[in-house]
Amino acid sequence: MRALRDRAGYVSIAGVDAWGGDMRVRIEKWGNSAAVRIPAQVMAAAAIRIDQAVDVGAEGGRIVIEAATSPCYDLDQLLAGMSPDTFPDLVDFGPEAGGEAW
Repeated sequence: MRALRDRAGYVSIAGVDAWGGDMRVRIEKWGNSAAVRIPAQVMAAAAIRIDQAVDVGAEGGRIVIEAATSPCYDLDQLLAGMSPDTFPDLVDFGPEAGGEAW
């Protein structure tokens, strides 16, 4: 099996099983959803592991699965989105008690 990573970071699989045929899997029902079993070789080629979060989408008539990425924000970006209207309300938890009192 060959896995080729393109410039966009997608992994294209050119799979051949032990019998020389094309690698083919079946979409099956899983609850109210559809599921595909992804062979271990494909997971390894895509550098994706079990229980890892992934993004699933469709592009050009193909299903695309890729590792989920978390956006990184710095404090300036977060504060830029704040205004007095978006500040949370203050909550009064009562007077200081025990080790809270300074």
